[in-house]
This record gives sequence, structure tokens and C-alpha cells, in this order.
Amino acid sequence: MASHRRPKQPGRTRVTVLTVTAAAAVALSAQSASADEANKADVKSKVDKLYEEAEQATEKYNGAKEKQEKLDKQVGDLQDKVARGQEELNKLRNSLGSVATAQYRGGAIDPSLQLLLSSDPDSFLDKASTLNQLSARQADTLKQISEKQRTLKQQRQEATGKLKDLGETRKALGEKKEEVQGKLAEAQKLLNTLTAKERAEIAAEDAKEAGGDAAKDGAKGDAKSGGGSRAGRAGESRPDLGKDLPTSGRAAAALSAAQSKIGTPYVWGATGPSSFDCSGLTSWAYAQAGVTLPRISQDQANAGTRIYDQSQLKPGDLVIFYGDQHHVGLYAGNGQTLHAPRSGTNVRYESMGNMPFQFGVRIG
Repeated sequence: MASHRRPKQPGRTRVTVLTVTAAAAVALSAQSASADEANKADVKSKVDKLYEEAEQATEKYNGAKEKQEKLDKQVGDLQDKVARGQEELNKLRNSLGSVATAQYRGGAIDPSLQLLLSSDPDSFLDKASTLNQLSARQADTLKQISEKQRTLKQQRQEATGKLKDLGETRKALGEKKEEVQGKLAEAQKLLNTLTAKERAEIAAEDAKEAGGDAAKDGAKGDAKSGGGSRAGRAGESRPDLGKDLPTSGRAAAALSAAQSKIGTPYVWGATGPSSFDCSGLTSWAYAQAGVTLPRISQDQANAGTRIYDQSQLKPGDLVIFYGDQHHVGLYAGNGQTLHAPRSGTNVRYESMGNMPFQFGVRIG
């Protein structure tokens, strides 16, 4: 007959061990997740700092490149002047040599004696007058030669100085290029320590942070339309300008040109039209409006009238960020800037509050 004994219940000790083990597993899992989050946050912080340092180096690179281009032209112009001056000097020397040769062949006889011996005094006096004219011309030629030699010496010295400056600038350009590339490589190395999921989360957080109010407005638009429209994506929704209107047609044209480049990638040292860095975008945008701006953000900061009250900004004004003025964008209205942020991002709208605003610049 089958036994109907009651199954043996697990002992209290066993239940306790299982419970403690499960709790420990949950705790360890939570600790691991917390550590992962802390690591991700630490990596993001370090990467953001490296990107900012890379942008600072980029503007210095841009400045050195602009200086190199100017020096290249100045050196070329000076070398052309020296070459032309040397050619003119050679012609003057040749003309002086021809006169001297002619006089030598004519004989170096005392003019008064030639007059006494001459069978035709009137003819001799005419010749003597010509010789006096030649002597005066020689003196003038010698003066021109002396002046030309002095000018050539100054131009050669100036060219030598420019060439030295050019060499130093090219060296600085190479160093800044290496610095930018090094910062970006270091940032990528840090990002590569994260999982693909963590990198995607950082990118999503960045897009959300960049969008600010514009991203929220875009999200509302997507909810209503069920959409995925371009205008609804974070950082790309066009701000409501409200009462903000550009101060000039040129400012409006510059802002419109920059808006046409939303989504274009940031590439350090680039000035468009297929990629930009921060000052490359603003200088390109204003160039489309017929205005030439300096190449780098620090110089653009001095390109117009400064506006320190953010409430007085108008769309199209330049907006300068950070104490060393290494970042610039275009004011887009409603507390938003349109800019090329940094490596790994595209041209987009962003809340002004995400960066330390210094002042605006109104281009006259």
C-alpha cells in the first residue's frame, strides 16, 4: 500500500540561507548597476571636458591657420617686390655702365685742352655740353641706385622676419593639430570602454539636454502628430521667435543660412559648406549675407556691438560662450542658439542655459 506521508518541509536554516542569498544577489545587482551608472557618468564627464578642450585648441588652430595664410601672402608679395626691385637695380647699373664705357672710349682728356686743340671749337662746345648732361644723368642714376639698394635691403630684412614668423606659425599650427587630434582620440578611447548600450544612452542624454525647451516642444508636436518629423527631433525643432525679430536683413539672412545647415556634422577646422566648427558656421552664415567676419570666435567677439543683457538679444546676433570666448553661435530667439557644438554632433538648436553665456555681438 502506497505511503501517504507528508512531504518533508525545508528546514528553517535552508530557507534563511536561500533568502539571504537572494537578497545578496539583488544587492549585488543593484550595486553593479549603480557602479555602472557611476562609471558611465564619470566617462561622460571626462569626455565632455576633453571635447571642450579640443574645441579650445581648435580655435587656436584656426587662428594659427589664418595667420599662416596671411603670412604666406605677405611673404609672397615681399619676394615679388624684391625680385622686381633687383631687376630695376640691374637695369640702372647697366645704364650707368654703358655711359661709363662710352666716356672711356671717348678719352679722358681735360676739356680745356680739348678746346685749345679742337679745329672746330663750336662743335667741341656742343660735345662738352652733352658730356655735362651725361654727368648729371650719371649722378641721378647713382642716386637712384643708392635708394633702390636701401629699399631692397629693407624689403629683404622684412621678408626674412616674415619667413621666421611663418616658420614659427607653421610649427604652432602642427602642435595645435596634434593637440586637437590627441584630445579627440582620448575621448574616443574613453567612450570605447563603455558598452554600445551605454554609449547610446549618453547620446540620448546629450540630445535631450541639447534640445532644452525646443526638444520638449518637439516632443509635444510628435505626440500630436504621431510623428518622427525632422522638426520634431531633439535639438532640431525651430524655436518660436515670438516678438524676437532680427535687427537687420543681413542678420536674418545669416540666421536663415545657418538654419539651412541644421544636421550638418561638426568637423574641427571646417568652414563649410558640408561641415563646420563653431566659428566656421557663423563666419560662413554671415558670408552668405554679404558680411565678412573674422575666422575665430575671439575675433568675432570684437566684430560688432556687444550686448551683455541676454533679454536684448535679437535673432542673428552672435552669442559668445565661456570665459575665454572659445565658442560662438547665432542667437535663434526664445533663449535658443543655433550652433555647431563639438565633435560627434551636428549643427543644431540648443538652450542658451546649457553653456556659460558671456555676451552677444550685433553685427552692424
